[in-house]
Amino acid sequence: MLEYNLPKYLPSADELPDSDETPVDNELQELIPGLLKSILLILWAERMDWLFAIDMGIYLDPDEPPIVPDAFLSLGVERVYDEELRPSYVLWDENVVPILTIEIVSPNYRKEYTKKLADYTAMGVLYYVIYSSRRRREPRLEVHKLVNGQYQLQSGNPVYLPEIGLGIGCERGNYSGVTREWLYWYDETGKRYLTPQEQIQQEAQRAQTEAQRAQLLAEKLRELGVDPDSIS
Repeated sequence: MLEYNLPKYLPSADELPDSDETPVDNELQELIPGLLKSILLILWAERMDWLFAIDMGIYLDPDEPPIVPDAFLSLGVERVYDEELRPSYVLWDENVVPILTIEIVSPNYRKEYTKKLADYTAMGVLYYVIYSSRRRREPRLEVHKLVNGQYQLQSGNPVYLPEIGLGIGCERGNYSGVTREWLYWYDETGKRYLTPQEQIQQEAQRAQTEAQRAQLLAEKLRELGVDPDSIS
């Protein structure tokens, strides 16, 4: 639980800068979280109590610059305020600390293991995920869980996050026309949830299979002297 020693008047999200004006280092910092969000938008389509934000500032203090993860997930918050959506995530308005943050390691060192780790520890973020596709000896995906005030590296790929009800892991696949290793969500058994494109392809395959079955049935009926078009 965060303890604030802040002035009586606190600005809203609309009054605070909504960007630190620092450009991302590469496309993966947008595409990898974008894939995770696209899956959630289908998986949790009926839920309105979550926010998965990409490159959005988290404000702990109106007089300090925001902390800007590559992505974060909050549960128990309003998914949509209004049609303008959130410009930033203001903790004294939300009253909910993000449950998960994600950092995509880039060629430029961005203090993932020093300042950002300390920031997320102090904030009380339960899961801190770090992904680096350039690693050769160390695991490319690290899932750290906050236990007694310190992050502990979790084993496995995927890693199930019971407080969220999802697992997170990495494997090769295709997204946005690029075949490479991506981050995905998984269920408790380790089964990967499909991407929107995969779901469309699955539905198309199912429809094609049903059409083929209907055609075979119609041919069988004709062989028996029955006009399938006469059957209502």
